[in-house]
Amino acid sequence: MIVYPRLPQPATVGVTAPSSGVSREAHSLVREAVARFEQQGYRVVVGETTWTQHKAKSAPARVRAAELNAFLHDDDTDLVIPPWGGELLIEVIEHLDFNAIGRKWVMGYSDISVLLLAVTLRTGMATAHGTNFVDLRSEYTDPTTAAWEQVLRTREGESISQTSSSHHQASWNEDASAQGVYHLTEPTVWKVVRGDRMEASGRLLGGCIDVIRHLIGTPYGDVRAFRERHIQGETILWYLENCELVTVDMRRSLVQMKLAGWFENCAGILFGRSGVHIPREGYTELDLFEEIADDLGLPVAYDIDCGHKPPQLTLINGAYAEVTVEAGGGTLVQTFRS
Repeated sequence: MIVYPRLPQPATVGVTAPSSGVSREAHSLVREAVARFEQQGYRVVVGETTWTQHKAKSAPARVRAAELNAFLHDDDTDLVIPPWGGELLIEVIEHLDFNAIGRKWVMGYSDISVLLLAVTLRTGMATAHGTNFVDLRSEYTDPTTAAWEQVLRTREGESISQTSSSHHQASWNEDASAQGVYHLTEPTVWKVVRGDRMEASGRLLGGCIDVIRHLIGTPYGDVRAFRERHIQGETILWYLENCELVTVDMRRSLVQMKLAGWFENCAGILFGRSGVHIPREGYTELDLFEEIADDLGLPVAYDIDCGHKPPQLTLINGAYAEVTVEAGGGTLVQTFRS
C-alpha cells in the first residue's frame, strides 16, 4: 500500500541541502523564501547545509545525510524541501535510514528526484515532485505552481485535479521583473506522439531522467519489488524530464530503463518540457519519443508541465493518476489511493 503524508495548518518546514547548497552571494534568495513562508503561517527551520557550497555539493556526503536524516526522522517536521537541486545527491542515498523516516512530505525536483523516487520505492511513502524552496519566495505565484499546497493537503482517499498551464518559461532570467520568480511568456502546448488525444492511468513514478537512471541496478531502484509490495501489481504511469541529456544519451537511458524492467506493466509515459534540444545527425527528441512509443506499444505525451522549464505540476509518486491530453492541453487527476 501507499502511505500519504499530510500537510497540516500550521506546518513546520525543514530546509536542507542533500545535493547543492546556496553560495554566499545567493543567501538572500533563501532569506526571502523563509520570510514568504513565515508570512503564510509556516514555521521554517533551515539546516546548516543550506548555507554552504563547495566542489559541486553543499557538504560531504555523510554530513548531508546526517542533516537530512535528522529532518526525516523529526516528528515535528511536516515537509522537507531542499533549496534547489544540484548534481550529487546520489552520494547520500546509502547513508539514509529509510526505516526511520517519519510520515512527512518530501518535495523537490531535478537532482532531488533521486531522493523522492528512492524513498517511494523503498518505503511506499508518497513523495512530491514539485517546485523547490527558493522558487517559492515571490509574492506572486502562478496558479500551476501555487497548487502545491492544495495537493499536499489532499487527504487519503480524496482526489485532486490539475490542468495544464497557459504559459511557460523559455529561459531563466534572474534580472527580470521581480513580480514573480518565473517569467511565463511562451504558450503551453501539451503534445501526443502520433495522435491528437491520449488517455492513460496508473500509479505515478518518475523524475529527472538524467539522475534517476543511476538508481537502476541498486537496492534503491527496485521497481519490480515496489509493484509487488506496495501497489499489488497495478500499472505505472511514468513521468520523465530531461535536464542536460542530448538525444542519443536520453535514448540510451530509456533503453536501459526498459531492459531493467522499469517499463513492465506500464500504462504510458509523460515527458516534461526540455530546454535541451540537441539532435545527433538529425536524430531529434521527437524521433526518440516515437521510438519509445513503438518499442513499448504505449501512449506517450510530451511537453507537459514538468521539469526545468517552469511552471510544473505537483506530481505525487505513488498516487493513482488519470491523465487526458487533447487539443494542446491536459488534465491530471491524482487520487490518494492506498
